[in-house]
Amino acid sequence: MSKIHPQARTTPRVRAEMQASNLSAYALAKLYNTTLATATKWKSRSEAHDLSHCPHNLQTTLTPAQEFIVVELRRLLLLPLDDMVAITHEFINTKASRSGIHRCLVRHGVSNLKDLTPKDESDKKPVKTFKDYEPGYLHIDIKYLPKMPDEESRSYLFVAIDRATRWVFMAIYPDQTEVSSADFLRKVHHACPVHIQTILTDNGTQFTDRFTSKEKVPTGKHVFDRQCVLLKIEHRLIPPRHPQTNGMVERFNGRISEVVQQTRFASLAELKATMSNYLKIYNHHIPQKALGHKAPIQAMKEWQKNKPELFKKRVYNLSGLDR
Repeated sequence: MSKIHPQARTTPRVRAEMQASNLSAYALAKLYNTTLATATKWKSRSEAHDLSHCPHNLQTTLTPAQEFIVVELRRLLLLPLDDMVAITHEFINTKASRSGIHRCLVRHGVSNLKDLTPKDESDKKPVKTFKDYEPGYLHIDIKYLPKMPDEESRSYLFVAIDRATRWVFMAIYPDQTEVSSADFLRKVHHACPVHIQTILTDNGTQFTDRFTSKEKVPTGKHVFDRQCVLLKIEHRLIPPRHPQTNGMVERFNGRISEVVQQTRFASLAELKATMSNYLKIYNHHIPQKALGHKAPIQAMKEWQKNKPELFKKRVYNLSGLDR
C-alpha cells in the first residue's frame, strides 16, 4: 500500500478517476474540491501514487577537482577529520560541511585513518601522557626553517605551547641566539592571556648555560634565565638526552613541517604570512583530541570561566567578539 501525505486532499482512487475522466482540469477541481494545480497534476500523470521526494541529483558543495584535493591531502598527510574540515574551509571551499567532507572520504575509501597508517607491531611502545597542569605551564622550542630565495641564511621559528590548553604562540627570528630567545619570551608573556608560571625548554645554549659552566649546572646568569626572573617565571630544563619530555611542542613542530614542505615560498614575508595564518587557524578552529575535540581558544575560555584568577586579560575569539 502506498503512503498518503496526511494533508493530501486526494486518494489513489480519486486520482485514478481524474486520469480516466474526460472533464477539464478546471471541472475536476470543482468536482473533487481541490485546487486547479492539483487537478492538473494528477490528470497529466499515468500513475496514482506519490513520487519520491528525494532529489533526482544529490547536490554537493565540493566539485570533483576539490574532492580529489581533499582525498589526496587525507592520504598524504593523514590528517584527522576536524583538521581536514578546517583546512578545506580555509583553502578549498568555505561552504563544505563536516558531514559532506566525511561522506567524500567514505566514498573514496579513506575515512579510516587506521587503514591508511602503516602498521608495524614491533615498533609499538606504551604511550606516556603528560601530567595534568593548569594553564600557565608552557613548553618552548626552536625549529629550523628552510632558506628563502630572498634571504642569505635560514631563519628560525620559536614556538611556545601551553600544556593545558594547547594554545600556541610563535615568531620567526634570523638567528637562535640567547638575545632572540629572551625577546621571544617577552613577546610570549605579552601575548599570553594566562599568568605564565613555568617555562620548560631543552638544554640548548639559547636557553641555558647548563653545559657550558664548569659545574654542569645552570648558573642563573644566562640572558634567558634573567628574563624569567624579571617576569617571575620558573625556568625548568628537560633531562639531558630526553627530548621526548618536550614532545608536546615537538609534535606541533611536526605540523609546521607539513605546512612548509607542501608549499613553495617566494620570500620570507610570504613564509611569515603563512605561519601567521596557520597560527590563527590552529588556535581558533582546529579541535584537539586531548581537549575533548575543542579548539585551544575554546578550551582557554572555559578555563577562564572556571578559574578567572589564572588569567591576566580576557580571552577573545578570532573575530574579537565573545558569544
